[in-house]
Amino acid sequence: MFSRSTLSTVTAVAAILSGCGAFAPSNLPFHRTAASSSSLSMSAALIVQNKGGGHGELGFQLAKTLEGNSKITSITILQDDACNDAKEPFKSYSTDIPNVKIVKANLSDDESMTTEKIQSLLEGASFDYVWDNSSKKPAGAGKSLCELAAKSWNSKLYTYVSSAGMYQPSETTTFPMPETTPVKESAGQNQFDSFAVELGLPLVSFRPQYIYGPKSNKNDYIDWYFDRLVRGVPLPVPNAGDQKVSLTSSRDVASLLSAVLDDEEAAVAQRFFNCGTDNLVSYDEVAYLCADAAGIDRSKVVIEHYDAEKYGKGTFPFRLTDFYVSPDTAKAKLGWAGASCSLEGDLKDYYYEGYVARGGPTKELDLGKDAEILN
Repeated sequence: MFSRSTLSTVTAVAAILSGCGAFAPSNLPFHRTAASSSSLSMSAALIVQNKGGGHGELGFQLAKTLEGNSKITSITILQDDACNDAKEPFKSYSTDIPNVKIVKANLSDDESMTTEKIQSLLEGASFDYVWDNSSKKPAGAGKSLCELAAKSWNSKLYTYVSSAGMYQPSETTTFPMPETTPVKESAGQNQFDSFAVELGLPLVSFRPQYIYGPKSNKNDYIDWYFDRLVRGVPLPVPNAGDQKVSLTSSRDVASLLSAVLDDEEAAVAQRFFNCGTDNLVSYDEVAYLCADAAGIDRSKVVIEHYDAEKYGKGTFPFRLTDFYVSPDTAKAKLGWAGASCSLEGDLKDYYYEGYVARGGPTKELDLGKDAEILN
């Protein structure tokens, strides 16, 4: 038996060697030696990543987060091959997470994504921890992955990225919406949850909202504000503009998703977690924060509030009414520390610069819906 001091020394040496280029070639899959794990056991992680969209950056950020977790000794991303490798975050896989193994698969083809096919693509490997950021229903790859995790891999946790968008609040709902808020029964994510539970999986399901990030491939929510601010045109905001929104950095979402490792038993016992920042802002506040980031004086920001019942949503990126969650349950049950990113800081640090680099100020913009509402 090793003494505790000996194990600490081995762990420290392993950590140093794993960070040295001479001993950790960048072309090898991420793998931490057994001695660097506090339990001295091998724990393989599988991240199932969709082709892009609102959740498109989560697998990337989660892999970066898990690389620093001593429980995880190897990471594989099962990537939908419909992703655009020329766009973020996929083009940064090789440079930012070079030690993570990437396996491409046609995850949208329900017929071909059998358990046998997926197991073959993964070269017979099994995984202790699975984070599914792809499945939208219990069919095809999603169904097969659940069956593999439950029957073949004996996975310790199956963490699913669901959506808070399936909540159906009533007029009496108190915000932020708790995890007990009724959901749309026909929603594919709800059906996936039910299937996984019935299968006996140790499921933990997170329900995120409105995600942004430094390498996101969907920027519609915040770009809506910049598109109008940089052109000096009014922003049609529904109703009073004091409705709250949970705009959460993908880095904070990744931190929350990985928090299941801190208390696995509590995670499975609670099962459902809202996933969002605890730094809420109003619709009007988003406009002013964006103006600050773009160097536009707040006195020049023109917000036109309008009657949403009369004119509808137009192109506004958020709900017409309050529709937000908080991470209180995750903080209480998993010990999550809360969001480390702030919308104000991120807008100034990288978002506006990225908006300009994407051609935001000069792109062709259809403001026809705005005109219908404002006129």
